[in-house]
Amino acid sequence: AQSCFVVAAPPMRVAEAMRQWNPARHSDLKVLLHSDLSSSPGPANFSRLSSAPDNGAVRSLVSATQKLSTDLQISKEEAKKLPAANMGNGAMPAPIAAFWADVLSSRARAFSSGGSAAQLPYDHTEQAVRPSEEFNGLLRQQDKIRRQFSGLIDSSGIGRGSGSLRPELFWELLTADEQGVLTLGASYRRSGPNGTYQAADALYYASGGYYVGLTLYQMWPVDIGGRPSTLVWRGDFISSATIASLHGIERVASESAMMRDISKAITAFRRDMGGGR
Repeated sequence: AQSCFVVAAPPMRVAEAMRQWNPARHSDLKVLLHSDLSSSPGPANFSRLSSAPDNGAVRSLVSATQKLSTDLQISKEEAKKLPAANMGNGAMPAPIAAFWADVLSSRARAFSSGGSAAQLPYDHTEQAVRPSEEFNGLLRQQDKIRRQFSGLIDSSGIGRGSGSLRPELFWELLTADEQGVLTLGASYRRSGPNGTYQAADALYYASGGYYVGLTLYQMWPVDIGGRPSTLVWRGDFISSATIASLHGIERVASESAMMRDISKAITAFRRDMGGGR
C-alpha cells in the first residue's frame, strides 16, 4: 500500500517525531502496549507484559500460548521453554509473561548482533518461515522502491546481516484480526541531499498474524503557505500467509481494511504533529 501526506514541519523534525511516536496513545490503532528497547535488551525490558489489559485479544494470546497452538510463530527451541504449569492471576499470568519476555529479549539481542538473518525460524510446526527471506521477498517484488531506498536498506539489518546504521529498537503488544500479537521492531533514519530524509520501520518478529512488516518513508521539504513543511511518501509491506490465501472480494476487503488502518495511523500522527493534510 502506498500513500502520501503533508506535515506542517520540516523533514528533520518529522523524522525525529516518527522515532519518538507512541501509537498506543490512540486506542483506535489497536496497539495495546508500546515500549522502546535498549541496545542490549533483557527480560526486564518486557516487565509491562504482566500489566497487559484484560481483553479478548490478550486472552486469545494467553490461550494460544497455553495450548502451544500451531498458530504461534516460535522456534522448536523456544517451544521447549514453555512452562508446563500456566496457572496465575491477571490477564497475562506470570509464567506466560516470563516465557514471552525470554523469547522477545533473545530475539531482540539476536537482531542487534546479526539483523533479521540472525532470527530463529518460525518452525515449531512443520513449516519453517525465516524472517530475512520474507523481507527479501517483499523487496524483490518492488524493484523501483528497492532502488530508491537501497542506501537505507543496505546499511540496515533488514533482510540480511547487521548493517552500519544503528536502529532504534521497540516492542509492541497489538491486536491483529481480534488476536493478541507480540511484535519486535527496528526504526531507522537517514538524511539525504537537499534536506530530504528517509526512514524505515521493520517489524522483524511477530508471535502470529503476519510474518514480517515493513514501512518505508521518503520525506521532501516543501513550502505550504510560507511555512516549512514535509511531503511524505509512505509504503507499507506485509508478508502474511492469511493474505496470500485470499482471493476475489475477500482480498479486496483485506486490502481496504489495511488502507483504513494506515489512514488512521497517518491521521493520528499528523494530529500529534500539529496539523498537515
